[in-house]
Amino acid sequence: MNWLKQTLANVAGTQEPIYGPDAIQPVTKQAEKTPYTELKKEDLKWRAPQYTSVETQTFYVMADDGTLAWVQVIYNNIAGLHTTCQFNTKIYSLDGSSPHLWHSDTLYNHLFDPDMYSFGADNLALTLNEEGDAYTIKSAVNEGSLVNLAFTRKAPGVVIGENGTSYFGTDPANPWGSMSHAFWPRCSVEGTITTKEKTYDLKGLGFYSFALQGMKPHHAASRWNFVNFQGPSYSAWMMEFTTPPSYGSTVVNVGGVVKDDKILYAGHTNSAKHLETNTDTENDWPEPKSINFTWDGKGKEDNEIHAELEGSLGKRLDRIDVMYELPGFVKSFVGSVAGTRPYIYQYSPQEKLTLKVKEGENEFSEQGTMFSEATFIS
Repeated sequence: MNWLKQTLANVAGTQEPIYGPDAIQPVTKQAEKTPYTELKKEDLKWRAPQYTSVETQTFYVMADDGTLAWVQVIYNNIAGLHTTCQFNTKIYSLDGSSPHLWHSDTLYNHLFDPDMYSFGADNLALTLNEEGDAYTIKSAVNEGSLVNLAFTRKAPGVVIGENGTSYFGTDPANPWGSMSHAFWPRCSVEGTITTKEKTYDLKGLGFYSFALQGMKPHHAASRWNFVNFQGPSYSAWMMEFTTPPSYGSTVVNVGGVVKDDKILYAGHTNSAKHLETNTDTENDWPEPKSINFTWDGKGKEDNEIHAELEGSLGKRLDRIDVMYELPGFVKSFVGSVAGTRPYIYQYSPQEKLTLKVKEGENEFSEQGTMFSEATFIS
């Protein structure tokens, strides 16, 4: 049993001591001085750290014909001893009339280009162009999901603060963990995903997130909120996590608002609220039913920017039991030891929500497509 406990702790982790809020240096502290920093090409390098970490590049698509999809590469290192890579694709059934088209495939013989900008594996190429403003994703990893996509940045890429990174540890000079995010908030998308049933034309708008969790995921965060809104002229995004009590249940929120090719606002003075919830009878999590996302800050001309997205989430797209594939006794053991019951709730309201934006004295509003997630971990 002691061997089993240690093995599970290495992979899933157990609860940490209460270090307190001083044991996290959140990126929001950086953002008080430097609200955001525009990305340079070198900021898009894969880091591939040799310690427990999960590094992801995720590409969200909101196609002109209404199709909602995303593709993702995961680079996962466990304790510096074992590396696994995964390629995920998902095309949503928005009306629920059929199952979502979901594929998750292990990658073999992965490699990076010499400069760490591009990633490859058997039957997969994720390539950043010379200018650093476009990705191509080509995959024949799964015959049921053949991917040929191009994401071109329309507005500047950003990190919040100086480097987009929160650090964990009681000694700020020697952190033992980290959490970082970089974004392309508004992209144009061209290309297709071909399944066994049809070819999906995914021409439209996109959003790109580059994330690195440099520690066990549920030690870093107990809850997450994420929203990606894409409209004809405006894009808005928010990524918020709440640490476990071991780090003072600290809330870290980053996000921003873009208009066409310009950043109106990016920073940390945002809020994500669940206005109405229902208890999920399967796991007791408070599943959100309506939300309010708010962005507040100053633009480049020092003008006040306020944006708001509020409304009903409608019928959820999906509920994902993250530990579903674990053997039953392992799942119950990890849950009892670590208090870990990770579920992800995903939404894209069929009744389109309206983003309201106020720039100084000028007010604008437009409808668009929203994809959001509420994640409960521990």
